[in-house]
Amino acid sequence: MRCHWDEEDTWFNFEVDAEGCVTRQAELEGPELIPVAAASLAEWQRARDAGRLGDYDSSFGITAELPVSEWEGHEPEQLTFEEFEDVWGPARQRIASRPG
Repeated sequence: MRCHWDEEDTWFNFEVDAEGCVTRQAELEGPELIPVAAASLAEWQRARDAGRLGDYDSSFGITAELPVSEWEGHEPEQLTFEEFEDVWGPARQRIASRPG
């Protein structure tokens, strides 16, 4: 699913599991849709367990913590798996290739 936050001109793109928890999240800012985050919950958990959470957060960001069912004031647009992948792949590639 995806939703737009007008105040920051940011598109939030989410992949959610059966319980409504965000498993992957890509954020694109501005009219150019510049990727600013492309986080995976599984990767975040592995980084936390390995003591590298700060590095992961500063590189890829974090996923939303609340399940979708607890969100207020959002009317997300549903995406297909392919539509999410079309955003996730390029966003992840661009963020991963940024100089550290």
